Amino acid sequence: MSANTFGTIFRLTTFGESHGIALGGIIDGCPAGLVIDMEFIQNELNRRRPGQSTMTSPRDESDTIEILSGVFEGRSTGSPIAFEIRNKDHHSFDYDHLKDAYRPSHADYTYDSKYGFRDYRGGGRSSARETLSRVAGGAIAKLLLQNSGIQIKAYVSSIGEVSANRAFTIDQLDEIEKSPVRCPDVDASDKMIELITKLKQEGDTTGGTITCIINGVPPGLGEPVFDKLQADLAKAAMSINTAKGFEYGEGFNAPSMRGSTHNDIFVSNGEGGIKTATNHSGGIQGGISNGSDIVFKVAFKPIATILQSQPSVNSKGENIVLAAKGRHDVVVVPRAVPIVEAMAALVIADHLLRNRSSRL
Repeated sequence: MSANTFGTIFRLTTFGESHGIALGGIIDGCPAGLVIDMEFIQNELNRRRPGQSTMTSPRDESDTIEILSGVFEGRSTGSPIAFEIRNKDHHSFDYDHLKDAYRPSHADYTYDSKYGFRDYRGGGRSSARETLSRVAGGAIAKLLLQNSGIQIKAYVSSIGEVSANRAFTIDQLDEIEKSPVRCPDVDASDKMIELITKLKQEGDTTGGTITCIINGVPPGLGEPVFDKLQADLAKAAMSINTAKGFEYGEGFNAPSMRGSTHNDIFVSNGEGGIKTATNHSGGIQGGISNGSDIVFKVAFKPIATILQSQPSVNSKGENIVLAAKGRHDVVVVPRAVPIVEAMAALVIADHLLRNRSSRL
């Protein structure tokens, strides 16, 4: 299986399966001397872990990270940083009935079609548990970005038919962890919780959207043709399990706008620099950052595993009825917030390092 590495200079390679011994990764290209704050990294993993509230899967995993190489006396050495997170609470017997069955809207059939063999326990490599490694790698990328004054925060902007009543700025997201669904709109958060509780009783699922804000990015990051900054952010976001849509700036609102309204007028920032009066471009123009906040949204589909019987077929093409077992989320977006942040951090860290060689 190829394509397990992300990035050009700051590169993350991930390994492991949902019900294997461990998951982990190797970061190559991290500059030497970076302070590796293990408490910060573990906290990022805790934000993604199951069992953190009644809104998530009850799978009980500590998701404790162990650094295997590339760190000495609390700092990166410049050599590859290898890490692993052990699986402990995997109930593989919950998936025995899926050995030859194809679950609707899962990767079972497509994996068999491509490889002729698959790990059916929890989805194997296609499981969302693989994102553990992304969050760990993204946490180290965040530490690198903090040295440059760049911060990344995301929040849940909708679940099902319930949406936050407005957009939020990055300085309004400090209290987001107080919401079990990571939505800063208190009224919407309460309605989202009600919806999740209802769907859980019905054995059904739903989707949602996450908005991500990247603050402090200097102008000039991004490559102007195939590696446009928004293109790499889109690839990063769309590589996350269940992601179905990506937009930045005005996104799909832009086609109905006038150029006179959509254009971001340049003005002085009062300190000898330049900024834009508005941010319809989402902080990126010509594939390159312009210094404004980078703002993008990711849409996630309903989780495919529902606790209702569904018709399907098995590997022989025979009609079957699937009754789902196991422990599953009703909606992915609350736990996906740190994943979106991590993937954004990997992209920005990579482009920050790439940009160092773009001019004298």
